[in-house]
Amino acid sequence: MTDASGIIRVMVVDDHRVVRSGLKTLLATVDDLKVVAEAGGGEEGVRLCAQLKPDVVLMDLVMPGMDGIAATRAIRAACPGTNVVALTSFGDQERVQGALKAGAIGYLLKDVSDVDLVAAIRNAAAGQPTLAADAQRALIQATTSPKPPGWDLTEREREVLGLMVKGMSNDEIADHLTVRPSTAKFHVGNVLSKLGVATRTEAVALALQSRLLEGK
Repeated sequence: MTDASGIIRVMVVDDHRVVRSGLKTLLATVDDLKVVAEAGGGEEGVRLCAQLKPDVVLMDLVMPGMDGIAATRAIRAACPGTNVVALTSFGDQERVQGALKAGAIGYLLKDVSDVDLVAAIRNAAAGQPTLAADAQRALIQATTSPKPPGWDLTEREREVLGLMVKGMSNDEIADHLTVRPSTAKFHVGNVLSKLGVATRTEAVALALQSRLLEGK
């Protein structure tokens, strides 16, 4: 959404002054774009967004203090009319998924062309997504890559699996967790099902082989 004049109001959030300056200089040459604020960090970006309510935020992701993903989430919660375009040097799965889950409508790398950046800002103002090719590949890989064993275990199920590895029976697990034996049996059954195994022995072997409980 733009104002009555058709000008798209943009805020730039990046901890590098040179990057902010370059983006401001570029966007100043575009008739329908106006940089209304700049911020050197996530906290400042959230505060300024609540005050100014820009149409689009260009958001760096890697910043000290509040990072761009957390700032994006906060901005989308406080200013639902503001759309966020992640503008970063990184196109890995974790950051792409994190930014999009936080509510970013676009994901661009900093080597983007001037023309494509301006187009992405206009798309964001119109509520249309834009993803860099690297971001698209990261999402495809995240979708098609096989999930590791135990990826969907809950914290309680991981705890139960740990007790199974220690050799505890269902009754002993129930006593340890202070739950009914039927509840312990239910959790054990869920663990076996999610790991795709038929027996406790197989579950323990898979847990040890795949190091499912490391750091737990």
